[in-house]
Amino acid sequence: MVKWLEGRQQKTVLWIAPFFQGKMAQEAHAKGYTLAGQERPVNGNNYPMVDLTNPAAKAYWQDGIAKLLKLGVAGFKLDRAEENIPESGPYKVFDGRTIRENRNAYPAMYVKAVYEVAKKYRGDDFFLMPRAAYTGSSPYSVFWGGDIGGTQEGLRASIIGIQRSAVMGYPNWGSDICGYNQQLLEQEVCGRWLAFGALNPIMEVGPTRNVAFWNLPREPAYDSQLIALWRLYARLHERLIDYNYQYAQEATKTGMPIVRPLFMVDPGSAAAWDNWWTYQYGRDLLVSPIWEKGKRTQSVYFPAGSNWRDAWNLSKIYRGGRTYTVPADPHQLPVFIRVGSTVVLGDLNKEWKESVEIANKKPDLKALDAELKSWWDRQRSGGGK
Repeated sequence: MVKWLEGRQQKTVLWIAPFFQGKMAQEAHAKGYTLAGQERPVNGNNYPMVDLTNPAAKAYWQDGIAKLLKLGVAGFKLDRAEENIPESGPYKVFDGRTIRENRNAYPAMYVKAVYEVAKKYRGDDFFLMPRAAYTGSSPYSVFWGGDIGGTQEGLRASIIGIQRSAVMGYPNWGSDICGYNQQLLEQEVCGRWLAFGALNPIMEVGPTRNVAFWNLPREPAYDSQLIALWRLYARLHERLIDYNYQYAQEATKTGMPIVRPLFMVDPGSAAAWDNWWTYQYGRDLLVSPIWEKGKRTQSVYFPAGSNWRDAWNLSKIYRGGRTYTVPADPHQLPVFIRVGSTVVLGDLNKEWKESVEIANKKPDLKALDAELKSWWDRQRSGGGK
């Protein structure tokens, strides 16, 4: 379960999957509502999956979602739908297709089913984020990249993934920052990932195992470097809310993605095709995230047609249509502003210095935990601030 604050209103997001569990599973089996009509579960989690081609089964499963919505849940992180889906054997789904034919269609049916019931109870005030998608999924949700490895190669895959998703029609995307599997929680990889995530439509810090940057299972357990980086880039991401929203609207109206691989914006340049790690973010920002440990410079191709100002050194301007090697200390994401743009990223150097000073003052974590628990207790009891 995740909670977030939107203005003064608390929102709750829950993890769900297209399964029946507990009493519902028994009833669904009895009614023939499970996928392929099989008596036993058909996935590795021992939960029967709902046959979303069966209107009665779909409605029965949606009734379970409705119970959560009535409790005030405002969004769902939709897991599974692509994992361990049956695709062989003599079975057919309710609408007559083979389970093989149902395989790829299932993720789109899944997100649409949740969208329909969420819209009924919450109008437009809800949030869906599945990890699986197929043709037909995009109108109903935003997306995240799934259970990526927490290694430098996982970061590399995410840099590629956001651009592939963009050109395939999934413009609102983010990855599990620091990874989900293989959680090495290496300082440099996590730091570079935080920087990359700030220039994604969705910035989501991914470590599980009930750890954060102040109680890591390695030394330093309280990682002031990562805390400072998190503050720096989370604040940058927040400042770009209106910018993100502008280009999300454009993506909805025209199909032009928020993240734009260089081959989209400068297709006549061979360097634009080769410099795969660099992308435009909307029209006015150029981003070149670093994924390799130990790297302190970056080769960046600047698209033709504009000149670009270094966000870390505003007096430094790079000419479009050329490739330059730019500096990139561990805290620096190579990011550039189109000359003539009104976008303001703020004084990143000053904010980094402030973030380091704040992070180096380790608070009394037990006292903060007690304060947070007290705050949640007051919220649950309706006690206000």
